[in-house]
Amino acid sequence: MKTLFKYLYALAVLLLMVTSCENPLDQQSVDTFPQDVVFSDIAVTKAFLGKCYDRMGGNTNSGILGMREDLLSSATDQTLCIHRPANYVNLKGTQSPDQLGWFANTGYGGFLRYNDLYADIQNVNVVLANIDAVPTTTQQDALKIQLKGEAYFIRAFIYTNLLMGHGGQILASEPWILGEDFLTVKRSTIAATKDFILADIDKAITNIPASIEQGRASRAAAAALKARLLMFCASTLTNGGNTLPDPENLVSFPAGSQTALLQNARDAALAIMNGTYGTFSLAGTTADPPSPMTDATVKIYADNFFNIFNQHGKWNSETIWGIQFPLTGGNQSRANIWFGPNGFHNWGNNNPTEPAVRSFELMDGTPFVWDAYNPGEQYLRTATAAELASDPFKSPYYGREPRFYATVLYHGAPWQERPVDAVKYDPLNQVQTGNFYNDDGTVKAYGIDTRNSAIENWNATKTGYYIKKFLDPATVGQYYYNTNTWVEFRYAEVLLIYAEACIELAVLGQTADLQNGIDALNLVRNRAGLPDRVTADPLQARAWLRHEREIEFFAEGHRWFDIRRWMICDQVVQNVYGMKIKQFANGNMEWKLDLTDNEDTRSWGGEKIYWLPIPRDEINKAPQILQNPGY
Repeated sequence: MKTLFKYLYALAVLLLMVTSCENPLDQQSVDTFPQDVVFSDIAVTKAFLGKCYDRMGGNTNSGILGMREDLLSSATDQTLCIHRPANYVNLKGTQSPDQLGWFANTGYGGFLRYNDLYADIQNVNVVLANIDAVPTTTQQDALKIQLKGEAYFIRAFIYTNLLMGHGGQILASEPWILGEDFLTVKRSTIAATKDFILADIDKAITNIPASIEQGRASRAAAAALKARLLMFCASTLTNGGNTLPDPENLVSFPAGSQTALLQNARDAALAIMNGTYGTFSLAGTTADPPSPMTDATVKIYADNFFNIFNQHGKWNSETIWGIQFPLTGGNQSRANIWFGPNGFHNWGNNNPTEPAVRSFELMDGTPFVWDAYNPGEQYLRTATAAELASDPFKSPYYGREPRFYATVLYHGAPWQERPVDAVKYDPLNQVQTGNFYNDDGTVKAYGIDTRNSAIENWNATKTGYYIKKFLDPATVGQYYYNTNTWVEFRYAEVLLIYAEACIELAVLGQTADLQNGIDALNLVRNRAGLPDRVTADPLQARAWLRHEREIEFFAEGHRWFDIRRWMICDQVVQNVYGMKIKQFANGNMEWKLDLTDNEDTRSWGGEKIYWLPIPRDEINKAPQILQNPGY
């Protein structure tokens, strides 16, 4: 299993930039660093650990954590990767140990690339095995302890993602040695893997100081990871939902485990809410929103939500931990060119799907209903100019909840100033995902952001929408990199973990904390400008909680874990069709979900697809490693 357990010393140190009184990197070529150099100076050790951070996402080629050209959300019902949809094999019914697609063999994705993640675990283990021997001054001793804590966090984070993707793992607390016989290693149960991770998290919290440089792992980040892990472990998927044989408990906890896991997830989230690891709060107000909402008020709430993902410099009160992207050096983000409309010379990737767009509520908190004006007609909406003037809600994009306007770019949405060669097509700086027609129905002009565009039509949306959430209005994606933060852990997730744990306990009959869970849910809704939910029915509360996660974390990657742990993939995986929009010269409008325009054929492949298999090449190298059920 050399690939699985390979050393990456030279590669990790190759890009290091360190400073110290006497820089060891000046002594020899940076592509030939032996281990003794890495651990000869605490500054070099710190820089080496920095490269371990860079590889936490499991891809050494593109992006870090969730920010990459092909998003994890395109492995769900939320978005469509227009350039490489076939890579999302979990949506094609073709996922297998030989074909992991986006999760393994493409530089555009690879969030759970098995080899890369275990290589980084090896690097972290090398740090933990050698850091105590690094010479330090009295003033540097605290840094050594801190770095150990960070290393434990990185290892815990990687193992958490491996557990949530593959189940129980091969657990390693010491570095493997080249030439070691790996024919005896085995996968641990999912329960043992969970306990191993929790032990690392506890060590991280113990060693990391109360105050730490922004961007490095904090105690709160470790605590948030604990809550996320426990909530996944408490799920239906891991507690009786899996009907495929699992005699070794690789992907299932023993019967009777769920209640305790839910209680532990609740308590882990509550510890953060109580300020144990610092003070966090939702960005913006959590007071009851005004009623009725005005367009101006909706914009205020929308801008507040959007700015969570457009942070530069010091993080806001909601951000627990994330990744900062510099203009040069280190990991880089090109979110604007990756996701932005083609009419700005961007690549238009990861388009929101029509069912996802319809899931956003109206501004008063009631569900959006496509056929509200024509019951039974789920595919077509029309409105005359006069009708729109008297009732603007006839437009499917008017009067939606604030998070819609912070998340989605739709036909008519305001956006950036156009580049010089596109200004003539769009003097109003509005997204054009529809086409323009004369009153007699003949084409007047094609929208500059459509697949009939005069500018890079091959990069245009296939669904009629673009994602806005991670873009920076001040960045011209055609030329410049993004510097806005990728937020990995934020306080809203903590609140919704707490809410879900309380609600799920109520579903199981322990209703004492149901209202507390609903109150936490309502904090997130109120911040989004939506009214409270009120119910004493745990099943209704569950439905609302799941809806809230779908909207609040849209495209952030949570959805792939959520639809698996709730085991609802068979309900939400469906073909993706294009929204066709006609804007007539007289102001009349037509919006049509075109079922003849099948942009992505999707098929749910059954229960085994809820888990990623162990890659075939790893099984071939160590045949004693058990495969996941069904593969």
